[in-house]
Amino acid sequence: MEIPTKTLKNGFSMPVFGIGTWLMGGDTQRREGNDDEADLLGLKNALDAGVTHIDTAERYAGGHAEELVGEVIKNYDRKKLFIVSKVWKTNLSYDDVLKALDGSLRRLSTNYLDLYLIHMPNPHIPLKETMRAFDRAKDEGLIKEIGISDFTKEHMEEAQSLSSHKIVATQVHYNLIFREPERKGVIDYCMENDVMCIAWRPVQKGTLTQPGTPIMDAMCEKYDKKTPSQIAINWLISQKNIVTLSKMRNREHLEENLGAVGWQMDEKDVEKLRRDFPGQRNISDAVPLQ
Repeated sequence: MEIPTKTLKNGFSMPVFGIGTWLMGGDTQRREGNDDEADLLGLKNALDAGVTHIDTAERYAGGHAEELVGEVIKNYDRKKLFIVSKVWKTNLSYDDVLKALDGSLRRLSTNYLDLYLIHMPNPHIPLKETMRAFDRAKDEGLIKEIGISDFTKEHMEEAQSLSSHKIVATQVHYNLIFREPERKGVIDYCMENDVMCIAWRPVQKGTLTQPGTPIMDAMCEKYDKKTPSQIAINWLISQKNIVTLSKMRNREHLEENLGAVGWQMDEKDVEKLRRDFPGQRNISDAVPLQ
């Protein structure tokens, strides 16, 4: 299938749904004895099914997740892919950003990234220095676009004020349960300032895949017997300027998630779920905005 894209007023465009690589190959370090073949197959299955957006980071499995992605994408047309990586918070000095980017490109076997993100802020390294390195990387064509991750609205504004280029995207923990980006104004900032919001953990590690929540069950019935995970994912991508991604290691998970793509929830149902979904939490249980 062809994954739809969303395009901002500034011209930046990306797929509404992609595959994440957190925990592929390990957590923050490479996992000894990891089943690399299963991870490679998961990535290949996603690409063969039409997924083009792959999200990774130098932090994931100590760089091994990037190596896995690099191994897979060698067999595909790079121009048709949307590859995203992130620089870790300890590497945000000017020289370290450029060194980290070089390492990511080498592991990914590519000469550019479609989007490069600051993985999270570091108050001990001047943001001005970081943005200067990102500007240089964009000017030199090593990255097509600049983004950030897990930033508060205030830090987003600061980062933009220090960059000579448009910051086109931010990545945040956002789903039907965890609403910190709404509560702290990040979603509104994205809408008002033409920024794409990339929501991670759309089904909250499986919590949102289970039936039994009346409002979710009703939505599943209304939308042609969709599954809870499909409703949870579509709730995100039915909103303006919001896309999402999920780690999908097995084919069944992939096929189910792709069933969330290619249709749109009524705006009144988006708002009903925003208002009435039970168990909402105001702060991320993983990485609160910083």
